Amino acid sequence: LLLVLPAHGQNSVTEGPGVLLPPPKGACTGWMAGIPGHPGHNGTPGRDGRDGTPGEKGEKGDPGLIGPKGDTGETGVTGVEGPRGFPGTPGRKGEPGESAYVHRSAFSVGLESRVTVPNVPIRFTKIFYNLQNHYDGTTGKFHCNIPGLYYFSYHITVYLKDVKVSLYKKDKAMLFTYDQYQENNVDQASGSVLLHLEVGDQVWLQVYGDGNSYGVYADNVHDSTFTGF
Repeated sequence: LLLVLPAHGQNSVTEGPGVLLPPPKGACTGWMAGIPGHPGHNGTPGRDGRDGTPGEKGEKGDPGLIGPKGDTGETGVTGVEGPRGFPGTPGRKGEPGESAYVHRSAFSVGLESRVTVPNVPIRFTKIFYNLQNHYDGTTGKFHCNIPGLYYFSYHITVYLKDVKVSLYKKDKAMLFTYDQYQENNVDQASGSVLLHLEVGDQVWLQVYGDGNSYGVYADNVHDSTFTGF
């Protein structure tokens, strides 16, 4: 315990032996300052303040990057047809196109042998033209491979006997030609016709009648021919 004695001219009040009472208020002159205390603990955070008033509108920013392309939208309703426009100027003439493919079928044949048999096809074995091979020299018949309109003609040299010749289509005689032989002379007989053929049809020449009407003749200076296309 420290015993503080009063300064001169100051009074102190004691209560009991050895007990010094504090001086009265207003009598701190000349006292020594105490040691500073430790800082206190942080207080709890305060509540959020109120929203401030909106600020002024800022300046327009720079354009952003272009985004990805969106999906194609649904087709709209067709609009009303507009008025007819004026004719345009004619365009330039185009280049010549390729020629269309033309189907061909043709033959031209002649007789090499003087032997002809009645009521069977005449076999013309001398070939002038038969590029498509539509004429069969082993049977004497033309076979149709391309449907269409055909022209047939024949020129017969007549010698030694009369001639009766028919042009047949599908086992039916379509044309008849008759020539009566004149003795010591060479006659000519001919015929021509247009026929519409389908694929698979056959056309040929044939001697008809009895055995005295087959004077179809050919040699190195006289021809008997059969043509179709």
